[in-house]
Amino acid sequence: MSLHPPAPSNLLIPRARRRARATVLAAASLAAVLAGCANPESAPSAPSGSGPAATAAADQAGGPTCNLSRTGYAKVDLSTAIVGFSQSEKEGNPFRIAETQSIRDEAAKLGIPAERLLVTNAQSDLNKQVSDIKSMLAQGAQLLIVAPLNSDGLQPALDAAREKKVPVVTIDRKVTSTPCTDYLTFIGSDFVEQGKRAGAEMIRVTGGTGKVAILLGSSGNNVTTDRTKGFKDAIAGTPGLTVVAEQTGEFERAKGQSVMEQLIQANPDISAVYAENDEMGIGAVNALKAAGKNPGTDVKIVSIDGTRNAVQLVADGSFNAVIESNPRFGPLAFETLKKFGDGQEIPASVIISDDQYNETNATQKIGNAY
Repeated sequence: MSLHPPAPSNLLIPRARRRARATVLAAASLAAVLAGCANPESAPSAPSGSGPAATAAADQAGGPTCNLSRTGYAKVDLSTAIVGFSQSEKEGNPFRIAETQSIRDEAAKLGIPAERLLVTNAQSDLNKQVSDIKSMLAQGAQLLIVAPLNSDGLQPALDAAREKKVPVVTIDRKVTSTPCTDYLTFIGSDFVEQGKRAGAEMIRVTGGTGKVAILLGSSGNNVTTDRTKGFKDAIAGTPGLTVVAEQTGEFERAKGQSVMEQLIQANPDISAVYAENDEMGIGAVNALKAAGKNPGTDVKIVSIDGTRNAVQLVADGSFNAVIESNPRFGPLAFETLKKFGDGQEIPASVIISDDQYNETNATQKIGNAY
C-alpha cells in the first residue's frame, strides 16, 4: 500500500458524550489540551491543522510522573532543536504510512525544517533500529521519537540517548525499560482494551457461538500480548465461542493470507476470525474467498487498526467490525516534548482514545480511516 489520504493531526477520536467528559477530566493533569487540530471523527480526513478544534488529546494513565529537573536534562527549545524519528517497519502498512506522515506534518506545522527532522526506518530489523537511533544521536539529535519494533532489545539505543541526555518519547509500542530513566514516556493505545472491544464485537456478530481462529501479531511486543489477552478475557464468559486455532501472521497481509490458508485446511469449520491488525484480516478475506467461503457471512471477521481498506470491507459486508488504533501521534508527541522542556510533569503513559467501525457506521465514517 502506498496511497493514503492526508492524516488529520488530532489524536482524540470522540465517543459518547460521557466518555468524552471522562476523557477531558483524565487529561487535565496533562495541562493544556491540543487545540486547532483536526477531529477525525467529525470531519473527513484533511491536512494537518484543518477541521474543528479538538476538545482533548489523551487520557493520562496512573503511575509516576517525570519532569526536567528529575532527569537532570537541559531544556531544549523545540523551535531550534534537531529532532529524530525512528520508524520500526517498512511503510507498506497503512498504519506506518500514517504514523510517519503525522510526525512529518506536525514538524512542518511547528516550523521545523526538513534538515532538522531526521527520519529513519529500521525495515523490521531490530539491530538496524538500534543503529539508526545511535546514528541520529551522532548527527546531533536533541529530542527523539521512537516507534519500537519490539518491546525488548532497544536498551543499547536508550542507553546511548540517556548518556547524551536526550529525551526519548516512545509511541505505539511499549518497551520493557524504565520510564523517566531509560525513556521519557509511552504514547499509544490501551491494547488490552482494544482486544476487549474486539471480543465484544465478536460476541455480538456471532451471537456468541462459533469456532474462532486468531491471527496473532508479531511476537516480542506488547501489542500482540495485550490484544490477545483482551480478546480472550472478553470472550471467556461466552462458552459457545471457542478459540480453535491461533498462529502469528506477523502483522502482514501476505503472511496473514498464507496462515489463514493453512488454518482453513486444518480447521474447515472455522466460523470466525480475529485478526490483530487489519492487514492480516484482509489477507484472511483473500484466503477465505479462495477457499469458496464468504467472509463476513460464512466467517465473521473482526480486526484492529482502522485502515481505509478494512473499513471499506466493513461497508461492503466482507468484514464485520474494526476497532481503531490511532496512528496520528505527531501532535501529542511534539506537545509532550514541549511540555517536558517547559518543566511540566509528564506521565509514564499517555493513552489515546480510539474509535470503532461496524455495519452501522462504516459507510458514513470511511473518510476518517487512514
